[in-house]
Amino acid sequence: MDENSPVFAIAVAAELAGMHPQTLRQYDRIGLVQPKRTAGRSRRYSMRDVEQLREVQRLSGEGVSLEGIARILSLENEVSHLRERVRELENALADQVLKAQGRRVFAAGEHGDVIPLRSGTRTQRRTEIVVWRPRRDDEQ
Repeated sequence: MDENSPVFAIAVAAELAGMHPQTLRQYDRIGLVQPKRTAGRSRRYSMRDVEQLREVQRLSGEGVSLEGIARILSLENEVSHLRERVRELENALADQVLKAQGRRVFAAGEHGDVIPLRSGTRTQRRTEIVVWRPRRDDEQ
């Protein structure tokens, strides 16, 4: 079970978050924290949902409006997805490095964009960082 598995019924999620179940229903209606639904349309909350509910409660206690909280949660979710994507790309890059030893793999642009390079080519701009592994003498 991971943190995104929808396993908690609304009563359990409300207890874990320290809230009333009606509050969770309200947050679902306004799109603040949206749980998954079963085939019978009942709500199922994940541990991540419960953590977000706690964050909503904390931010609300600090005086942040529900609209502000929604924006904060949206940005946090985006950062989480981007981190996951970066991990995927790092793994793909590591695989490429292992497959293509001795050849350049990519160049990174000044804005973080990835520029693939063919073996033996150079980047066009001096602001890019090139990652490569030097050739051994026995490779040619």
